[in-house]
Amino acid sequence: MSSSDQNLSKVSSGELPSGEGLKIGIAVSDWNKEVTAKLLIACKKVFTEQGVKEDDIKILNTPGAFELPFAAKLLVKNTNPDAIVCLGCVIKGETKHDVYINSSVAQGITGLSLASDIPIIFGVLTVNNMEQALARSGGKYGNKGEESAHTALKMVALKKSFNKSKKKIGY
Repeated sequence: MSSSDQNLSKVSSGELPSGEGLKIGIAVSDWNKEVTAKLLIACKKVFTEQGVKEDDIKILNTPGAFELPFAAKLLVKNTNPDAIVCLGCVIKGETKHDVYINSSVAQGITGLSLASDIPIIFGVLTVNNMEQALARSGGKYGNKGEESAHTALKMVALKKSFNKSKKKIGY
């Protein structure tokens, strides 16, 4: 089901794992700041409401979305996070730049997440116009920043559920 059919941000806080004791990294793009600022505010709000201390949230700003994987790598190397959320907004224009940016960012985040063994969440809006971006950054389709924080909390809990058994299978 597409996001045009539902508001994915509607989750009660009781349905989310606790963030108590977690260290979180957030990389956020300054490009399309009207949108990304709303994503960041919503993302931080979810984390703090779930028990993450403000001092345990490290935020790095990047010029654009393309730089998000590098900022995430800096967070991995320097802050020992439990999860990282990458927030950005790429709006389709007259050229195919959005395809190249979105693909590169998605591949960079995926590769880093797998290599680092840390959940790194793709919270980048990939939209056709500003109207769609605003609808997904606190408008009628919710807020991708909230959804990304929800995903991070759930992925940390999932990882922890497997870390309880220390059996190795060659990886």
